[in-house]
Amino acid sequence: MVKKRPSSGQVRIISGQWRSRKLPIHDLEGLRPTTDRVRETLFNWIANDVRGARVLDCFGGSGALSLESLSRYAAYARVFELQPQAAKQLLENLATLKCNDGDVIKGDSLKLLASSPEKGFDIVFVDPPFRKSLTEKSIQLLDQQQWLLPDALIYVETEAELALLEVPVTWTLLKEKSAGQVIYRLYQYCPLEDNSTEDNR
Repeated sequence: MVKKRPSSGQVRIISGQWRSRKLPIHDLEGLRPTTDRVRETLFNWIANDVRGARVLDCFGGSGALSLESLSRYAAYARVFELQPQAAKQLLENLATLKCNDGDVIKGDSLKLLASSPEKGFDIVFVDPPFRKSLTEKSIQLLDQQQWLLPDALIYVETEAELALLEVPVTWTLLKEKSAGQVIYRLYQYCPLEDNSTEDNR
């Protein structure tokens, strides 16, 4: 039996400096690019916050979210991706765009999130493969390991059946919509004020 090779598709950048550019992606198991319609809604939500932002894409996949952010002049994007082929394609697409503001780190996202970053992020995308119990674990690690800068925006895309999502008390839900079998939400991180000084007066 001949092993079927992964076929290739494309991801289209919607707006910004690389508007309408189409970039190749691999058709790999679990790779589920955010649709143009959902991505357009998301970037309408965060339009005023992308320029100059530090972006973290926890499950890179096609790279659609991080590439769109960089096209809209995010200062920096870090992408985690487990599958070697997808990570390699992301690096090639950054090179094609002559973009030096993105890093692709190959590895297990939960393991990578389990360590603390040298500097936090302004915008974080959590869009893991569906039905693998990755969403809430990622959310916990983002909060515990201080990946988020104050007022950071966190985009979470999940399967529709995950209607109830447990998030930290420091996260405020700003937006929520559904499209087909997908629910997508936008949160803002508002760290709790440290009242210990007042309490000790």
